[in-house]
Amino acid sequence: MITHSHGSGSPVTLVAHGLGATPGEARIPASGLPGTRVVVTLPSHGDAPDAPAGYWDYGRIAADLATVPADHAVGVSLGAGALVRLLSLEPDRFRRVALLLPAVLDQPRQPFTLQQLSDLTVGPPNYVAERRAALTRLEAAAEQLPGQVAVPDASMLAAVSAPVLVIGAVGDPLHPEDVAKATAAAFPGGELWLIDSPAPMITHRAEVRHRLVDFFAG
Repeated sequence: MITHSHGSGSPVTLVAHGLGATPGEARIPASGLPGTRVVVTLPSHGDAPDAPAGYWDYGRIAADLATVPADHAVGVSLGAGALVRLLSLEPDRFRRVALLLPAVLDQPRQPFTLQQLSDLTVGPPNYVAERRAALTRLEAAAEQLPGQVAVPDASMLAAVSAPVLVIGAVGDPLHPEDVAKATAAAFPGGELWLIDSPAPMITHRAEVRHRLVDFFAG
């Protein structure tokens, strides 16, 4: 894992992307946030080296994220799952957390293929081409992640006192709204925002950005 910092000062916000995210896509949740944004690049993404054998485990990714000192955190899909695992181990780790499009909580997600991820990619042609190229490095992830859970029991998150904003999508087969609902319910300070779109990071990008800015401002 490598990191890229943007901005300066406090607060420091850790931003963890989803599987197959392009560098530009990974930065989207950090847009407009004050202070320092530390955007991680997981192995086999962007300019990071390929993942070592057996890397794609929520616990291992969470351990990587734990090396970044931060006040706040944003995770998208895979990054959200890794942050959930980290919070189950260190409930007081962050002051505020946003989890976007969580794909799994305490029940295994359905198997998926890279072809499915590619077929479901929508957006401007340049982005679609870039993301499909990024997916070609992730065969091992598609083999290892299905069957895993972010936490073995959602009750492990009951000790997290920080406010947690969960943003889910309606109609996204890879990020079921039931997972978003269960994730928000698992946190004492959980707040759910369901967006009526299968691709809210594209169709509601401005609204998501404004909601994140407001949330982290308290």
